[in-house]
Amino acid sequence: MSLTTILFILLSLMSVGGALMMLTTKNPVMSVIWLIVVFFSISGHYVMLNAQFLAVVNIIVYAGAIMVLFLFVIMLMNLNSDTEPMRNYKMQMIGVVSGGCLLLIILSALKQLKAAPVQIAVGDQGLIHTLGKTLFTNYVVPFEVASVLFLSAMVGAILIGKKDEENAV
Repeated sequence: MSLTTILFILLSLMSVGGALMMLTTKNPVMSVIWLIVVFFSISGHYVMLNAQFLAVVNIIVYAGAIMVLFLFVIMLMNLNSDTEPMRNYKMQMIGVVSGGCLLLIILSALKQLKAAPVQIAVGDQGLIHTLGKTLFTNYVVPFEVASVLFLSAMVGAILIGKKDEENAV
């Protein structure tokens, strides 16, 4: 087995293991932390596919901003054992049966696939340099229009969020 195949298997096990831990952990904060582990392992897959920009954006946007948002929502909900609903075992059994059916479908689809060796993508297709060159040569006008749109959205959000000086006492 090559080093690439071993790395792929490790990242895949990390993704699946982190996802299972996220689903089975009772503490919501720990579930968010396991989801961050999943996002980092997915970013590792992006790096193996020579898509470094997607890997960095995945870490910054999802593992950074979205997970902080999830943590704020969890902490603002103030979950405790008094407010949690009672377990519904009938719904749990429906979930187990439907999950088992999904597992059987996935296994039958995987059984029909032919194994191919894992390879790291070659070339400069997913590199940031190539993306920047294309963005600032072929798509410079839409890029600038989008920047003006984002600027106007920021100004609008500031004006809406600003308190009235006259009505404040």
